[in-house]
Amino acid sequence: MAASASPTVRRRRLAAELRRLRGVRTGADVAKALRWSPAKISRYELGQTSFPLHEVARLFDFYEVPEPRRSRLLALAEDANKRGWWEQFADSLAPEYSEFIGLEAEAESVIHWAITGVPGLLQTREYAREVHLSYQNAVPIPPGLIDRRVGVRMLRQEVLTTRQPPLQLSVVLDESILLRRIGDPELMRAQLLHMAAMSERPNVELRILPLDRGFSPPPGPFLVFGFPAEDETAKLGDVVSIEGLTDNLVVEGETDTYIYRLFFRTLVEASLSPDESRHLLLETAEQGWARPLR
Repeated sequence: MAASASPTVRRRRLAAELRRLRGVRTGADVAKALRWSPAKISRYELGQTSFPLHEVARLFDFYEVPEPRRSRLLALAEDANKRGWWEQFADSLAPEYSEFIGLEAEAESVIHWAITGVPGLLQTREYAREVHLSYQNAVPIPPGLIDRRVGVRMLRQEVLTTRQPPLQLSVVLDESILLRRIGDPELMRAQLLHMAAMSERPNVELRILPLDRGFSPPPGPFLVFGFPAEDETAKLGDVVSIEGLTDNLVVEGETDTYIYRLFFRTLVEASLSPDESRHLLLETAEQGWARPLR
């Protein structure tokens, strides 16, 4: 896999900086001064398009951005125009999922509340395939497309194992996921053993929220991406992804995203410790999903 730099995150950083540089001026005012359309200004400020360097340079000239900040932002724009490894699979992925992968590729940390299934970063290949096959009853998927999507999920996991520095992942897993059969018992046993092994990694913290805790958790799964503060040139705050049936809702803004961090803190406090959680995974794997007698 390529290095951790993600054009998705670079686009978001640059778009946020362009909004800050505009300040109190309207997009229409800037567009009129540059003889552009207001729609072009909007696309740049939302990160919805590529950033031709000569046009970005015109914006920086108009905003009178001084050196060395101007050079750093132009370098950011150049990076934003590069392709991420996942873009070679664009014909197999929804645009929202590609955006999700791009955020994950450069995130410094992720906190994840999982209530519907094992998080993608912790799935075995067999579990991931069964998850995709389960969609067949609602939306038929060609076998080749399933193979490509499973392959993408396995590539995503390199952020935990081979990326330097690796992603810091903290997961709270609802205990029901350990008990809900996906595929056959042997597959479930292997999946739980895999999660137990992954929880031994120093960059992975896995906790289980027991069903008997008398705690009412948030009704749906969510993730919070945290990003490194590289410098003051173009900071990117937390981004929340809320998993839906057909797509993901993205939440940004310091106040709104902080609420999800507070929710996650209450989940951590109500959950088993990492050691207790690993013990429960191993116990459920060996007793709840034991190999059948031959």
